[in-house]
Amino acid sequence: MFSWSTQRQIRIFTFSFDAFPDQSVEVGIAEQDLVGISAGLAKCGKKPFAASPASFISTRSYEQCKVDCAYSDTNVKLIGISGGISYGALGMSHHSAQDIAAMSAIPNMRVYLPSDRFQTRHLIENLLQDEKCAYIRVGRNPVEDVYTEDNCPFEMNRATKVREGSDVAIIACGEMVRPAVDAADLLAKDGISATVLDMYCVKPLDEEAVIRAAEKSKLVVTAEEHSPFGGLGSMVAQVVGRSCPRKVVNIALPDAPVITGTSKEVFDYYGMTGEGIAKRVKEELG
Repeated sequence: MFSWSTQRQIRIFTFSFDAFPDQSVEVGIAEQDLVGISAGLAKCGKKPFAASPASFISTRSYEQCKVDCAYSDTNVKLIGISGGISYGALGMSHHSAQDIAAMSAIPNMRVYLPSDRFQTRHLIENLLQDEKCAYIRVGRNPVEDVYTEDNCPFEMNRATKVREGSDVAIIACGEMVRPAVDAADLLAKDGISATVLDMYCVKPLDEEAVIRAAEKSKLVVTAEEHSPFGGLGSMVAQVVGRSCPRKVVNIALPDAPVITGTSKEVFDYYGMTGEGIAKRVKEELG
């Protein structure tokens, strides 16, 4: 199941229709229909993957995601493409800076943000084996790999520890994992030891991993391509505050109109880069 809102995306993904013409359905710019039809197919025993821009599938079809998928316990995998601010110059109408909070608030809905192509493959392979609904947000643009073909540790619903440290715990998801790793490498040069957790599984959150990382750190930093409210930072702060109180700093998009530009330009502007995260960590550690 696919619903693309631009001709460019249709061209990019025509390979799926060419390769699997009997397994692909184009419903047009109609996200509510997309999700409803997918739920119906799931009830007939199919395993639909409903894909549409994250900004639209998480808002225009929110009622269908709640009722037809989560509340009805149907096996629909909702793929939010071009997540976060990856639509760039198209501006805030096409940004999805609230989707993690919105989807995580739905009972029975899982939320995943894989960090690179290798982890995405492992995640999809695992999701194909279960019968529950999920929301998976992916970006639009190429990103630098976090893992390799031969070294991509993966356990379903468990965070992946990318770096081991003792001074600060950096917990990131999606496209922010690579900058978090870069920040840890920069901090190491200044004698600051950083743990990096790839929290691709935002819901269910791997609370045990959060607690273990926080307990041995002086500071916890979260990094996400999302609003500062209701996303990874809020969830981590709840866990840390309840179980092992530490200072938690959330690096995220602002609660304000985001500047217009490419992903790189936006991330540079708001300090959501390896250099920006490292600088913030050093400021907070004093």
